[in-house]
Amino acid sequence: MGKNVVNFSEAERKARLRDLENEKVLTEEEMQQANDLQAKANSRGMKLVPEKKVKSKVRFVQIIQDNIGYLMETDYLKNEEIKFLFRIMPYIAFRSNCIVDDIHRKDPTPITQSEIAQKIGSSQPTVNRLTNQLIDKGIIAKAETAKDGANARSYALFLNPNIVFCGDRDNVNETLIAMFKKANRKLKNLPQMICF
Repeated sequence: MGKNVVNFSEAERKARLRDLENEKVLTEEEMQQANDLQAKANSRGMKLVPEKKVKSKVRFVQIIQDNIGYLMETDYLKNEEIKFLFRIMPYIAFRSNCIVDDIHRKDPTPITQSEIAQKIGSSQPTVNRLTNQLIDKGIIAKAETAKDGANARSYALFLNPNIVFCGDRDNVNETLIAMFKKANRKLKNLPQMICF
């Protein structure tokens, strides 16, 4: 039985090596050529990048750690405001930082404060109060929007990208930057002004 275990382990090892060999995109010679080209590019301050990048479809928001830490340490944000920000993070749209109905839709729709209240399981008066507090503090901005088929004014809410951002930090939407320029006077002591 001991010999069979050894044979099985050896066969398993060979099978793994074969699998690894089959998964290789480039041969050993091609890898050496690629490494030589990369070394040459590095010596000239350049970088070679593969043509096709694997893109993850995972949705995420980035919290600027130094800034949120500063806002908590200085008591600029109250605990209920921090909790509210955390609760709305699943509804922040990519690049626009707008609070929307569905982050997976191609053209998500901004949601109202009453819709936010429903989504996070809070009361509308509480959401209205916290939203207004965060607008006053420059953490949230409110912009008028036009909803299809609605005669009444509607607003979209946006988060300050220097606090929380959903997107590429090196490619922040110009409209979003402009929206928070004035608000950032209140936040002028943030340790990291990422996009202004």
